[in-house]
Amino acid sequence: MKWVEARIIFESDDMIAASDLISEIFYDFGLQGVIIESPEVETGIDWAEHHTTLPADNAVIGYFSKNDQLPERCRMLEHQLTRLKQNIDMTYQIVYHNIDEQDWAESWKQYFFTEKITDTIVIKPSWREYTPKPDEIILEIDPGMAFGTGTHPTTRMCIALIEKYIQPKDSFLDIGTGSGILMIAAARLGAAMMTGIDNDEAAVSIAGHNLLKNNIPPGKCNIQTGDLVSNVSGQFSLVTANILSEIIVHLLDGIHPVLKKSGIFICSGIIEPKRAMVEEKLLARGFEIIDVQIKEEWVAIASKLK
Repeated sequence: MKWVEARIIFESDDMIAASDLISEIFYDFGLQGVIIESPEVETGIDWAEHHTTLPADNAVIGYFSKNDQLPERCRMLEHQLTRLKQNIDMTYQIVYHNIDEQDWAESWKQYFFTEKITDTIVIKPSWREYTPKPDEIILEIDPGMAFGTGTHPTTRMCIALIEKYIQPKDSFLDIGTGSGILMIAAARLGAAMMTGIDNDEAAVSIAGHNLLKNNIPPGKCNIQTGDLVSNVSGQFSLVTANILSEIIVHLLDGIHPVLKKSGIFICSGIIEPKRAMVEEKLLARGFEIIDVQIKEEWVAIASKLK
């Protein structure tokens, strides 16, 4: 398959906010993830072993399939960036580049390193070498086309909240599972059964591959293609959704049938300006907000069904 790399090189007085807002434009196209490059990138614990030249510019990069929809997608991307520039102090340029899937698969790996994201949990990309310490829990991940290395603040906060609230033998559901990183974390932290759902068939395949890579038996997990919870059966002790704020609000209208009484719902992917919108919907749907984490203007919320 052929791809087109859309690289948005930008400068802003608030680089974090600009990066997040550009990323959200890409997510609105249905992309599973983006690459964020920065000359001040936080390097992982094994960075020195695999030292590489850091990026020269701040950039957010998304990949579009090279098909009949490409011209319209590029036009809409340019339109949305023009609108964004009217609302925040930002300069930018767009650079398009044709790329083969094989080249793409290698190009984005160079800035991903092994990272310790909680006191005990370490995320290790499958192509890196790392010797764990005795108390560390290793989550090995190969994002593939689904992205989701676990290093983005939204995923970090989700994993920290799973670690805090999951109980041994809990049943676990991840909505929008992507690379399966949250399912792997739940399994490592004691969940008895895990279910993941994603509307992208490639993500479902990659998640299954990553679960096997982490020696999680197929009998303990179920991964399926679907839209939110419409095809999910059963009830779960803990449910996560690391997706866009608007989709979380829509999801909450149908979340009750899949959540056990007093079950925990963790949602992330929320930018700070949309926090109130999500919290209001949680309260309206009978949830008690029990924990809020904020990192780099992203918000993650843990709530309990009353």
